[in-house]
Amino acid sequence: MPDGRIIRTRNSFYYVQTACGLITCKRRGRLKRNKKSDDALVTGDFVDILILPDGEGVIERRLPRNNVMKRPPVANVDQVVLTFAAKNPDPHPLLVSRFLVLAEWAKIPRIVICVNKMDLITETEDDIFPDYENAGYDVIRVSSKTGMGIKKLRAGLVGRTTVFAGPSGVGKSSLLNAIDPRMNLQTGDISSKIKRGRHTTRVAQLIPYAGGYVADTPGFSSVEELLEIDPLLLPGYFPEFHQFADGCRFHPCTHSHEPDCSIKSAVEDGKISRRRYDAYLSLLEEINEARRSKYRS
Repeated sequence: MPDGRIIRTRNSFYYVQTACGLITCKRRGRLKRNKKSDDALVTGDFVDILILPDGEGVIERRLPRNNVMKRPPVANVDQVVLTFAAKNPDPHPLLVSRFLVLAEWAKIPRIVICVNKMDLITETEDDIFPDYENAGYDVIRVSSKTGMGIKKLRAGLVGRTTVFAGPSGVGKSSLLNAIDPRMNLQTGDISSKIKRGRHTTRVAQLIPYAGGYVADTPGFSSVEELLEIDPLLLPGYFPEFHQFADGCRFHPCTHSHEPDCSIKSAVEDGKISRRRYDAYLSLLEEINEARRSKYRS
C-alpha cells in the first residue's frame, strides 16, 4: 500500500502525489462517514492509499499531522509566508496581527512576513512593519513588478513546504509567478470601487518547487473565527510579550485591566509597540465576545 501526499482537493476527489506519480483518489467509505472536522482530509495531508486496477486510488487512512492551518486548510506546513501589500490595499495592524496569531496558534515552525508592492510607496509614507521586525519576525520587502527582494524570497523556499497566505489582492499569485513563471497562476486586479482584491485563487494546492512545495491559498476579507483560541493563551501568541510576562503581579494576567502589569509597563516604556498592544486588546475582546455570545445562545 503506497503512501503519498494530497496536493489538491476538488469535488470529493483527492490528487495524491506518490512515488508512482499523481493518483486521483476517493475516500474509503468509513472516512466519509466520520464527519469530525479533525478527521477531514485537507491539502498537505500524508495518506495511505490503495491503487485500483483502473489506476485510480482509494485513501485508506490519514497519517499523523505535524500541524494544520484551519483557514486556509493546509496540513504539515514548514513555514507560512504571510503576504501583505505595502499599499493598495493598505495594510491594517489588526489584520496583520490576526494572521500572525492564527499562524502561531497553528504551530507553524517558521513565520515570515512578506510586504509586496514596495514599488507603490515613497520613503515618507508610514511603514507599520518595523513593529513586527521588533517582535522577532523576519520581514521581506518585495515587488513582483520590479523584482525587488524576489531572490531572497525564492531562496527561503528551498526544501520547505511553504504556504502563502494573506488578504485578497496583495499579490500572492503574482509573487509566485515572479518566483517561477512556470507556475502560471491566475492573477486579478484590485476593485476600484471597494479597494479590495478579487479572489483569483479558488482552492489551496501544493505546487512542487525546489525540493519542496509552495501553496497559493485563497485570500479572505471577512472576520476570521477565533473562538477556538483560549483567551488566557492569547498573550503567548505575541512573541514580544514573552520576556515581560513573568513580571506581572497577577497570574494569569490578561494584560488589559490588571494593575502592576509588566506588559502594560513595557508598552508605556516603548519596549512593546503600541499598535501591537492595541491589536492584542482588540483580538482579546473579540474572542471574549464570541465566547459570551456562544454561551448566551
